[in-house]
Amino acid sequence: MSEIKVNSIKGVGASAAAITVNNTDGTCTANITSLNSGQFSNRNKIYNGKMDVDQRNNGSAVTLANNTTTYTVDRFSAQPVNMDEATDMTAQQVEDAPDGFAHSLKVTTNTAESAIADDEFVSVYQKMEGQDFQDLAYNTSGAKDITMSFYVKSSITGTFSFTVYRDEPGTDRIVNKTYTINSANTWERKTITIAGDTGRAIQNTNGSVWWNIWHLAAGSDYDSATSSTWANYSSTSWAGGHAQDGVVTTAGATWQITGVQLETGSVATDFEHRSFGQELELCKRYYQQINGDSNDYTGFPAYTESATSMRVPVQLHPAMRAAFTVSKSGLFRFQGATNDSDNSAVSFSLEGVNTSFNACTIRNTSYSGMGAADRPGNLQFMQDGSKLKFDAEL
Repeated sequence: MSEIKVNSIKGVGASAAAITVNNTDGTCTANITSLNSGQFSNRNKIYNGKMDVDQRNNGSAVTLANNTTTYTVDRFSAQPVNMDEATDMTAQQVEDAPDGFAHSLKVTTNTAESAIADDEFVSVYQKMEGQDFQDLAYNTSGAKDITMSFYVKSSITGTFSFTVYRDEPGTDRIVNKTYTINSANTWERKTITIAGDTGRAIQNTNGSVWWNIWHLAAGSDYDSATSSTWANYSSTSWAGGHAQDGVVTTAGATWQITGVQLETGSVATDFEHRSFGQELELCKRYYQQINGDSNDYTGFPAYTESATSMRVPVQLHPAMRAAFTVSKSGLFRFQGATNDSDNSAVSFSLEGVNTSFNACTIRNTSYSGMGAADRPGNLQFMQDGSKLKFDAEL
């Protein structure tokens, strides 16, 4: 066996070695400036790719309503479209995952659709901001490839479609790829590389520009054409290449996903594990909720505006993506009012959001007995599971 013994490896004309060898133990030190032509950390553009954060549902199953966007785990949504039967599908964060992961998102068909009509489809997706993709340099000769990788498990084998849709000014763009589930009920890792788009730039905005879409079923209105490279959008290629509808047409069928990573370059690197705290912070840019507890009387300082109105300033962290909405569930009390009984009928309106999107004022006008104006008080959570919800989803 031949050996080459060196102290270092240095490029022609370079001032420093690319690799330095330790002559004692044989280890080496490499001077690496990039990975996959990109950065080492924060290379995964997907938020909550491990499916660990589930603020809304906390591990409970949620029903996928027809023609409605249903939020599952944070940053992931699902939508059945035009289902004409009493199809019952649910999505849930579960503790079934490949080695190295704790959770996956599981879609289950409880009552099946007998067949997929031309105008029907079911998809799982994550929408993303255009400003997070400017490094791809689309619409230039140097447009970069991007690679999607994920772990998938299904009771149904076959060919499934993955689509990237871009909401661009003028004409939208689309590209379709397929992946094959080879073995039922077995975790498999899939990688998909998409060449750079030299034909249209990605708009630099905090709006909903880039959609990653996993199709579970699609009728001929949506899968009769395929755009295997970037092309102008056509509805007939919404799920181009999709061939397996069995997840939706089989009672008890399941489809699961986790370890989702989207990175610049043509190579799928190992999944980038961020801490739970980091993922939660990223997700809160789009949705955050404050949970109450009937035992600790948590809440917010407030002040009365009149005998029937109170204002509640709320500070949010981190700042949200854009102007947001507020809603509530459960029992609340305006403490300090002469009428301080628990009240599930308390209604809130969002009076104002600051331009940094990290503070707002909630106003209530349906609660009697506040007393005089300009009195101090507070808004209290009065039930386990009471929630204030702040939503700036794409």
